[in-house]
Amino acid sequence: MANQLNQRAEAAAAREAGPLRPLTSASREIVRFTRRKPVGAIGGLLVLLLVIVAVLAPVLAPYGPRSLPDSHEGGSTVYLPPNSQFLLGTDHVGRDVLSRLIYGARNSLYVGLGSVLIGITASFIIGVALAYAGGITDMTAQRLVDALMALPGLIIALAIVAVLGSSLNNVILAIVVGMIAPVIRTVRSQVLSLKELDYVTAAQAIGAPPWRIVFRHIVPNCFAIYLVLATYYLGFAIIIEASLSFLGVGAPPDQPSWGGMLTRAAQEHVKTAPWVGIFPGVAIFVVVMGFNILGDALRDVLDPRLRGR
Repeated sequence: MANQLNQRAEAAAAREAGPLRPLTSASREIVRFTRRKPVGAIGGLLVLLLVIVAVLAPVLAPYGPRSLPDSHEGGSTVYLPPNSQFLLGTDHVGRDVLSRLIYGARNSLYVGLGSVLIGITASFIIGVALAYAGGITDMTAQRLVDALMALPGLIIALAIVAVLGSSLNNVILAIVVGMIAPVIRTVRSQVLSLKELDYVTAAQAIGAPPWRIVFRHIVPNCFAIYLVLATYYLGFAIIIEASLSFLGVGAPPDQPSWGGMLTRAAQEHVKTAPWVGIFPGVAIFVVVMGFNILGDALRDVLDPRLRGR
């Protein structure tokens, strides 16, 4: 009787909560994740900070990314050290480093999200389909994957951008091509292990169609690896974009880019104006570290084999 009363009370509380119930559940999961993986929570905060800075760039940046502000003290604004007006100093033409750093976060996030949404999703679908189909189709596709794996992702991206030209969309395309092979191989190995489990065999035995087995039983159990790969390759994409911009074939010179800012710092006045290169380098380091430790934490939480750790 007491149990029935408790169940009724919980049901009534749930009805009263209404639309706030999913929000409460999500908050509890976030708190649980923070307690269990505090380092991963720090990575999530760094990623959230990047998103906020990128979205609110026009509000947060004191100047435009291409504007040449006048100094309050008069005189030239070229290579001014950090001061009260320019908190991170100015570059070789007098632009505010802080403003370009903030707008560069927007480009880095655009490249990272664009390449991951296209590359990881497409590779995930292809990997699941090939592994479940098997046979000659899978073997032929794996030989193509092996050929792509023989070349580093940066070399592939550099060749594609060198042919197509410098633009953020071409950088995204180059990163997508570079990540296809390793993602397909990772997803394929996961699906091959799931195909041998009892519940998949039972579904095949009762005559369930292949599409139902894939979308009902295999894809949900591979979603954890999708999230882990997405967080990892977000950091990887930011590094590739910065590397291509550093080599002069990434973002166009007129667009603020962390890699492009490092290029100017390496080419000119490294010793006389070190702040031009230090702050973009620190930004790349912090953001990539945030994505990596968040991905490691998600892997530990979502992977059933690691949940006991």
